[in-house]
Amino acid sequence: MATAAATSASEPEAESKPGPKADGEEDEVKAARTRRKVLSRAVAAATYKTMGPGWDQQEEGVSESDGDEYAMASSAESSPGEYEWEYDEEEEKNQLEIERLEEQLSINVYDYNCHVDLIRLLRLEGELTKVRMARQKMSEIFPLTEELWLEWLHDEISMAQDGLDREHVYDLFEKAVKDYICPNIWLEYGQYSVGGIGQKGGLEKVRSVFERALSSVGLHMTKGLALWEAYREFESAIVEAARLEKVHSLFRRQLAIPLYDMEATFAEYEEWSEDPIPESVIQNYNKALQQLEKYKPYEEALLQAEAPRLAEYQAYIDFEMKIGDPARIQLIFERALVENCLVPDLWIRYSQYLDRQLKVKDLVLSVHNRAVRNCPWTVALWSRYLLAMERHGVDHQVISDSSKELEELRAAFTRALEYLKQEVEERFNESGDPSCVIMQNWARIEARLCNNMQKARELWDSIMTRGNAKYANMWLEYYNLERAHGDTQHCRKALHRAVQCTSDYPEHVCEVLLTMERTEGSLEDWDIAVQKTETRLARVNEQRMKAAEKEAALVQQEEEKAEQRKRARAEKKALKKKKKIRGPEKRGADEDDEKEWGDDEEEQPSKRRRVENSIPAAGETQNVEVAAGPAGKCAAIDVEPPSKQKEKAASLKRDMPKVLHDSSKDSITVFVSNLPYSMQEPDVKLRPLFEACGEVVQIRPIFSNRGDFRGYCYVEFKEEKSALQALEMDRKSVEGRPMFVSPCVDKSKNPDFKVFRYSTSLEKHKLFISGLPFSCTKEELEEICKAHGTVKDLRLVTNRAGKPKGLAYVEYENESQASQAVMKMDGMTIKENVIKVAISNPPQRKVPEKPETRKAPGGPMLLPQTYGARGKGRTQLSLLPRALQRPGAAAPQAENGPAAAPAVAAPAATEAPKMSNADFAKLFLRK
Repeated sequence: MATAAATSASEPEAESKPGPKADGEEDEVKAARTRRKVLSRAVAAATYKTMGPGWDQQEEGVSESDGDEYAMASSAESSPGEYEWEYDEEEEKNQLEIERLEEQLSINVYDYNCHVDLIRLLRLEGELTKVRMARQKMSEIFPLTEELWLEWLHDEISMAQDGLDREHVYDLFEKAVKDYICPNIWLEYGQYSVGGIGQKGGLEKVRSVFERALSSVGLHMTKGLALWEAYREFESAIVEAARLEKVHSLFRRQLAIPLYDMEATFAEYEEWSEDPIPESVIQNYNKALQQLEKYKPYEEALLQAEAPRLAEYQAYIDFEMKIGDPARIQLIFERALVENCLVPDLWIRYSQYLDRQLKVKDLVLSVHNRAVRNCPWTVALWSRYLLAMERHGVDHQVISDSSKELEELRAAFTRALEYLKQEVEERFNESGDPSCVIMQNWARIEARLCNNMQKARELWDSIMTRGNAKYANMWLEYYNLERAHGDTQHCRKALHRAVQCTSDYPEHVCEVLLTMERTEGSLEDWDIAVQKTETRLARVNEQRMKAAEKEAALVQQEEEKAEQRKRARAEKKALKKKKKIRGPEKRGADEDDEKEWGDDEEEQPSKRRRVENSIPAAGETQNVEVAAGPAGKCAAIDVEPPSKQKEKAASLKRDMPKVLHDSSKDSITVFVSNLPYSMQEPDVKLRPLFEACGEVVQIRPIFSNRGDFRGYCYVEFKEEKSALQALEMDRKSVEGRPMFVSPCVDKSKNPDFKVFRYSTSLEKHKLFISGLPFSCTKEELEEICKAHGTVKDLRLVTNRAGKPKGLAYVEYENESQASQAVMKMDGMTIKENVIKVAISNPPQRKVPEKPETRKAPGGPMLLPQTYGARGKGRTQLSLLPRALQRPGAAAPQAENGPAAAPAVAAPAATEAPKMSNADFAKLFLRK
């Protein structure tokens, strides 16, 4: 720096000497400027280096890197060229940027990024005095991060030369450790204090720093180890007998705390100590190891997550709060705030814990002060800070008398309003205080404590001009303030203005005005108030009616639009339906035209239900054989099938004699269904399966007309208990499908009989689970459910093909286990599927109305309507000509009830004779 100063001092002289040497001197000035630039860069680069035990020796001489920089400077001086121009351009650019940042900070001193950029550029330029001032100014406004503090401390340490400079660095360290809890800063503080051990009280200073560091961050599980080791190394370096006991004490204190690499520390203690380790130390060590296992999941979660890791810190804090160790709770809060210093909720939770639990004055006020420095925009933090100062009896140092206190309070309100206007309204185009709570409090203080109603009225005028004049509650708040601290005249004036301006609840304001005039006003005041309120309310009612009519018109328009859309959809649907019907009608008309009307003998063949069940024509008999199926009907079988073996098997099944079902053996017979249609020889494959239940007399599989297995059969046992035991095989998997086994019941005699083996009512010990992945197996689900109680039964619901439907029923031992499982499992994710769990309570099935029980109103019972082979038709139109339609005679009815039915029915009279197509043609031609 002396060289740079000398060079700068010689610059005016070089400029003042005219003559032929001017050019050479100008080059020399440029080279000197370049050398100064290189030196400043060397100083800046040196500050990044970590200062070791031999830093005192490095200060006395010049390091190798500095020698390199000097060589660069000398080479630049000897041969000025491209380096000179590069440095000049960069220096000029940096100076312009520094001026811009300083101007911006003069406008807004709270711009954090501008402070950081300015410090960086000043440090790069070697302006050490300006850097120190910029850092000092920033530290007064904002708390500095660990990186900024370490950078500042390294710069100051590199420039410290005597005892006074060392004290200045000590003061700087004291400020640094107050902003955030930083183990690296404490470690630097301890190492730097070791360098001053030769001064008066140096040894006590070092021990004091290390002890404070251990009490602050010694419990840090990942970074506290370095502080313990540094302290032990310092004590071990002092060769005194008394120091050995100090090292023993440090080892024992450290081994009682859960820290990473505890095993290595214990091994080091065993190697260092000449005496055996006491049993109490080993017990404390083992206890700390157990605690370390509890803390490891939270520490590993922090190591794996990315900053700021707020959720992980919150979980860690909750864990520490349950344990209740104040020192560890304070440490984890401080660790979380290092990365989440701008989260007001975290500061609130920390300060609330200190206010309610520790209640240590210095600690509580320090945390509150840091909270408002980090989040000055949070009102809750400021209010808590003020309450804490009042709770601990702190005197305001600035206040000396009431006038200064009042002026400071007014200045605080003014600054708050200006801050909201500049930082919130202008930046975000939103009001930071829409209800003007700050101004209301200010007006209340002026009226109540300062007896200055004039100032309070001015504030309320400002509140009303900010868009609050239309709200009745704001006017009533102002009115209450005037009633308490003002006079009747101003109350009346406020209410008259409120009647004219209020738009949300004018009736309320009018009622308050009339009440006040009734009790305190004159008759003239009463008449004026009545006239004003009636006029205002009439205008308001008129506006409301217009608004209601407008809203009704809009609703009507929406309804009309909805009706139009509905009609359009109906027309579109009808048109689409008409197009579908038109095709079959057109084809039917063409076929009728082609037929001969006089052909009496020809009859129209009935529609074929299935091709394979139809009787072939005479010309087709050469290729088709007619065979009788099991039901005695004729079936057409191709003579030349693809496989002769399959044909042979089918023919054998057709030749089997039909066995009639004996209803007397229903008690020893079970009905088996949902079997695979492709099953070959069902009786042979099913017999071993059912013989496990008892002796099987007969297995009767059912085949179609073509000889194909229809998927169900009857199994007859010799004893009834065997049939009952076979019912337990229901839902057993057979060739990949669940086999249904049910009692054999004649449905014609018992039409309402249905087999459902599970309860359909509320079962509080059984759970219904939905949303399961189709790949979830019974074993996997049972493993999950076992964690919440004893599982008695578990059933996965499948369809008829045996495929899972994503549903399951789980039965527990009792209701408490089932309810516990609902709370724990509902919403759980299984294989990326979120499941729903509830107590089993199936909805009631709707019993359909039996057709034979329907009655016509006031008439006899109606017979069930039957439809054709294809069910109910689309149009239900009668195709019988009107001339042939005979209205059914109404049944005679007696006076006191329906008439008796005739003894003998005459079916010939009620049945119409069959007619051919020729008869229908004659009837049409007759008309």
